[in-house]
Amino acid sequence: MKGIGFIGAGNMGEALIRGILSAKLLPPGDLVVLDLRADRVREMKDRYGVTAAKDLKELLRRCGTVVIAVKPQAVPGLLRSLSPAAARGKLVLSIAAGIPTRVFLDALGEKAAVVRAMPNTPAQVMMGTTGLCFSPAVTKAQREWTGKIFSAVGTAVEFSREELLDVVTALSGSGPAYVFLFIEALADGAVRAGMAREEALLLAASTVEGAARMVRETGDHPGALKDLVTSPGGTTAAGLAALERGAFRGTVLEAVDAAWKRCRELSR
Repeated sequence: MKGIGFIGAGNMGEALIRGILSAKLLPPGDLVVLDLRADRVREMKDRYGVTAAKDLKELLRRCGTVVIAVKPQAVPGLLRSLSPAAARGKLVLSIAAGIPTRVFLDALGEKAAVVRAMPNTPAQVMMGTTGLCFSPAVTKAQREWTGKIFSAVGTAVEFSREELLDVVTALSGSGPAYVFLFIEALADGAVRAGMAREEALLLAASTVEGAARMVRETGDHPGALKDLVTSPGGTTAAGLAALERGAFRGTVLEAVDAAWKRCRELSR
């Protein structure tokens, strides 16, 4: 594979650049950045040693993989600057939220190799989760290359049905906000009981991180892990009963469902 070009240098684009360099997938000079903000491109060049593209033509000439990392509303204008000929032989990775693969295929041709990706914000600390969906023209080698790029910032999961990326958005895309709210509430509970806020936030965040790692590394069902912590008549049982009285489980389910429905509306 030739270089990777980033059209857009926002937080997620920077996270991918940092992950790719940390994983040593490519040297800094093979990462090419283009952004409307010249100062942002200079910042990326100074910080990571990437190459600054003068224009879209130069980026396409240098790169076999192109990451579309602009805001969703900027995608139509960008696609008007591209053509099927310009995209021929390129792997196009879009992380523009809510933009279906069909939009890119209509602009670049049915034979374009397009990947729709939905990463989440923990990619900024190399613990992201990314849902991937591939257009029919994407080759096995391109699939593997895509997996390496997004695995460099966390976990990548492939989906054969593109509509499931709306569910990914509601779960993994919006999910960090739900978890941040939970961490804040955990810490507030400890502060209410007399703990200093700094220590409360540290313990709350560490508790969530540790519990999540147990789910992944043990492979046990979360319900089984919950039962391991819950002694009959103990403190955890009392806390869980309070959560159930507040419809905690149902409220979280409703949050994911509401985000999914909103994502479907925006995708249309």
